[in-house]
Amino acid sequence: MSSILHNTKQQNVLRCQRNPGRFSHGSRPSGHITMLPVSHNVDSFGYRMDMLPKGLDINQESWSWLLDKRWKGMVSLQNDSAIGAIDAALAAKAAGLVEFEDLGNLSVAEIDCLIDCLINLKRQQHFRAFWSNQDQASSDMVRGRVGIESLWSPAMTDLKKRDIKVRMAAPTEGYRAWYGGMSISRHVKGRTLDAAYDYLNWWISGWPGAVMARQGYYISTPELTRPHLSAAEWDFWYGGQPAAKNLPGPDGSSDLIHRGEIRDGGDYQTRMSRIAVWNTVMDEHNYLVRRWNDFMSA
Repeated sequence: MSSILHNTKQQNVLRCQRNPGRFSHGSRPSGHITMLPVSHNVDSFGYRMDMLPKGLDINQESWSWLLDKRWKGMVSLQNDSAIGAIDAALAAKAAGLVEFEDLGNLSVAEIDCLIDCLINLKRQQHFRAFWSNQDQASSDMVRGRVGIESLWSPAMTDLKKRDIKVRMAAPTEGYRAWYGGMSISRHVKGRTLDAAYDYLNWWISGWPGAVMARQGYYISTPELTRPHLSAAEWDFWYGGQPAAKNLPGPDGSSDLIHRGEIRDGGDYQTRMSRIAVWNTVMDEHNYLVRRWNDFMSA
């Protein structure tokens, strides 16, 4: 990818075409982009090491742990249907409770099977909480209300600051992956359009990628980010090597990462090559939202 975007007719960001009920970018490569790829990562779940039930092996981490009876009453899921439902589907499949043809695009029947399964577990008080923001996710673990939950890197950062021993799982089934980006509205013109391109260019200029790296996220222009990270930081966040010294967090505070610590999941290539499903908006997303709400209110 070019490190600089230009406001020209040839290189302008493509606009989505409206289809009945949804947006579509087309089924074939066009040579253009519909968004500027920015940050990405692979997510799984985290668990407190001091609350790990007997019989579970950290070398055999599985999404099924989220539904394992040994974690009953200590489980929390992300409450957004577009994310929490995929985590739950990964867990249900790994536990052998539900089968899916395509984890990233569930059918109506598959959604019904998943939600019915989850409601049954909820009525057995398997789940302790459902978090809507990262502060809540980390707070529940700090207080000991939750021992295992869907977890993202910023919450892990907060837990590390609090010296809570939490491990981010590298599930045998693979991760849930995501990619975030930015697009420009077709209605933007003049100086506002120039400012929009300036903003997109800033995001991939290097320094923002370094801040994102210290939070555990990757950026689409690592070659521009690398000069803004120390050699020890690059080796830890991207290379999967033990920290050569104490490393700072995204806010610049020191000693977030301690010398000798190794990032859970390993290096960039290892982590990104173990993807079970990409976070996508499903064809039946609206139906998923309605059924997920049934689960939340059960």
